Amino acid sequence: MDGVPLHRSLIFRLLIASLTIAVVAVVATSWIASQSTSRSIQQQLGQSLSDDKSVYDELLGYAATHRDWSGVGPLVTSLATKLNRRITLLTESRQIIADSQPGAALRTARPAATVDPLAVDLSITGGADRIDPRVVGPYRLPAAEQKKLRDGLNESLECLRRTGFEPQVVIGPHNRNRLVVTSVGKSTSVCGLVPAPTPSEVRPLTALRKLIASCAKEKDVNEVVLQPDLRVEVLEINSYTGLPDPKRSARAAACLDKARRAQLEPYVPPAALLFVTDPADSTAPDVLPFTRANLIRTGAATAVVLILAVLVTIVVGLRLVRPLRVLTEAARRPSGNLRVAITGRDEIGYLATALNELSERREQAESQRQAMVSDVAHELRNPLTNIRSWLEAVQDGLATVDSRLLTLLHDETIQLQHIVDDLRDLAAADAGTLRMHPEPVYVNDSVTQVLDAHRPHAAAAQVRLRAEPAGDPVIGADPLRLRQMIGNLLSNAIRYSPPGSSVTVRTGVTGDRLTIAVADTGVGIAPDDLDRVFDRFWRADSSRTRATGGSGLGLPIARQIAEAHGGDISVISTPGEGTTFTVTLPTGPQV
Repeated sequence: MDGVPLHRSLIFRLLIASLTIAVVAVVATSWIASQSTSRSIQQQLGQSLSDDKSVYDELLGYAATHRDWSGVGPLVTSLATKLNRRITLLTESRQIIADSQPGAALRTARPAATVDPLAVDLSITGGADRIDPRVVGPYRLPAAEQKKLRDGLNESLECLRRTGFEPQVVIGPHNRNRLVVTSVGKSTSVCGLVPAPTPSEVRPLTALRKLIASCAKEKDVNEVVLQPDLRVEVLEINSYTGLPDPKRSARAAACLDKARRAQLEPYVPPAALLFVTDPADSTAPDVLPFTRANLIRTGAATAVVLILAVLVTIVVGLRLVRPLRVLTEAARRPSGNLRVAITGRDEIGYLATALNELSERREQAESQRQAMVSDVAHELRNPLTNIRSWLEAVQDGLATVDSRLLTLLHDETIQLQHIVDDLRDLAAADAGTLRMHPEPVYVNDSVTQVLDAHRPHAAAAQVRLRAEPAGDPVIGADPLRLRQMIGNLLSNAIRYSPPGSSVTVRTGVTGDRLTIAVADTGVGIAPDDLDRVFDRFWRADSSRTRATGGSGLGLPIARQIAEAHGGDISVISTPGEGTTFTVTLPTGPQV
């Protein structure tokens, strides 16, 4: 609607509301979906990592206790069945060692881990030793030595407990148990945290010491001291102190892992590549399947956001259409009072303003209709009452039928007919059926005819009539209606002119417009009443009777005739000096 600012426009507000709801819904849905998906992925990733770790631990334990992979097939199949995954072991050259089920080749796929008991993946196991402690190799003990080692370990454990310590038993290298205490007291050396090497351990420890000495570039193997718990020191035997040399000891300790791997390598299978994949799509080991529970959770979150968006949309829509409902209820009121509050400057506000104006015009029209009915009844009642009164007087013998009575009844009938004709003309004009029969008309001739017809009336009122033509204009008009219009204006001017005054009719052409002005030197019209002079049944002096003031329909009929010819009537007046009614008509032919 013209005049409505863009930011107040109903369409703009609906667009902004829709966009806001859509953006909030999309952002909320995306956030919830991303959070749910992230949480689901983390859960599934954690489960997948847990499965991968369990498989890795099982196969690492197998590798730590076997010399080759020849018997690993049943273990791989069992783990795959338990986890509902495809488990595949390949050599480092991508040759199949074991596969739980047939599937696509994994020559270019990334392995989940490398199973090597001599190079444990600490990120999976979370330990601190790169060599699996379950790898025994040449340190395997006979049953008798195992019993003796356990007995000695138990004695040390009881000794430590008696002295106030609570040690822990941990598995050390080569599956050899040892004791660990959080704080070391004087009595721990008496109890003995590390049992002495057994006879079966002496030989492999000696061989390991030689490997360490060779790696650390130590010439005298006897200076390299290796404890059963694999603590390495290099003593300065040839020096005066005989204490460990820190630098040489550190270099020897750095060679420990390399020496151990060299010693234990013949006792374990070669490193193998581990693949844990989805049986449905074994070519994509890194893709995590979305579980049904996660799908339901994500879908439920999205549905909640959509429901909230719908509810917000309904609330916003109801708020926007509430003024329309108020307008609708107001329009349905049987009283016809359409007055509504104007709540904004948008289209609804403009509609409320229009309805209020319509209601005001409707009330004015209804008031005018009622006033018109009352005026029509009043105007018709006077002649009818007079006619009835005289007829009843004749019936009752109070009056005789003579020429004077007949003339009086005839005048009243003519006045009654005049009112009915005026009302008929106004009704035809209102209905758009006031017919015009245009033909070339000499305006001055019509003015002269009207003046001649009104001279007796003007003479009785002692009013002078005169014409002031300018040229001899000819227009296309209905001659009867044109004379009726001029006559109505002239009658009105005579009626409101005091004795001794004059009424002048001027004609002339300006451009393509004909001007007919009827000017009097009468009482004039007050400025506040100028807008009402063309109202039906309105009189400037409300105290004037029908006999002296006319019916009040002459000026409205004159305006309707002027408008039917494509023209108009205007009025100017000065109280006490006179009034001028000016008719402007087009000079071209009227159809």
